[in-house]
Amino acid sequence: MTATTGHTHPTDPDAAGAAGPIGYSLPLSPSGQASMLTPPPWHFSGEILMVDYRVDPDAARRFLPPGLDAGADPGAAAAVFATWQWCSEDGAELADPAVCRFSEFLILLGCAFEGRPMARCPFAWVDQPVPMVRGWVQGMPKQFGAIHQTRPVTVGRAGSRLAPGGRFDGALSVHGRLTAEASVTVERRSERPPALHDVPLAHSLVLPRWVPSDAPPRPRLVASEVSGVEFSPVWSGPGRLALSGRPGTDLALLAPVEVGAGHVFAYGETLHGGRLLGA
Repeated sequence: MTATTGHTHPTDPDAAGAAGPIGYSLPLSPSGQASMLTPPPWHFSGEILMVDYRVDPDAARRFLPPGLDAGADPGAAAAVFATWQWCSEDGAELADPAVCRFSEFLILLGCAFEGRPMARCPFAWVDQPVPMVRGWVQGMPKQFGAIHQTRPVTVGRAGSRLAPGGRFDGALSVHGRLTAEASVTVERRSERPPALHDVPLAHSLVLPRWVPSDAPPRPRLVASEVSGVEFSPVWSGPGRLALSGRPGTDLALLAPVEVGAGHVFAYGETLHGGRLLGA
């Protein structure tokens, strides 16, 4: 089997069929092209609305697995709305807008691994199945939600420009219930990217036990490996954030105790896979 330009193509279909169905992910098929996911690298270009805030440091520590600590700024957090366009290495998905676009909302917590600043994502929601399953492969806890976000405009009056006074909003609803709202009124350009959007992400690879006789799988701490990181100019100003998690989800533990600046910017990266953190 030979993988070419991000999609799976067997060199000999008869041989592939004899070996059984193949693929990078389920569903498996004779050619491997039925897989829900293509293998990395994956390219992403997005428009971001982000609000820095603070949570109770003790609550934040409860979301950090062994190997991570709260770092130099315990309680630092951020809420991020994003509208993404993505593709595999060959860019094939870009010909189908229904496939290559999705929206996302996630929470980030400041943390550190062996003294290196990182961010931990305890909750994330997306509105398409492929990025949700891709998140599970990464160890990123993605769920389904409805995400809406206003974005900058360059013509007309149906939106704000990236200029002082421009206002940008995001909303997440889960199972029909409003779960998160954010707003940013930009005032100025920032000299550097937001801190929690400019560090590696630390995830936990978790495979639930399905065969009762098997030992429970051990979660593995991993970091995302990215390249080609690009930021547009970052516009910042006062932020507003409200979270209202459903009972039993623990999201309420990460409610803001203080809300800081908000940011609006474009961002791009290439995600290559992950690397193990620690033993």
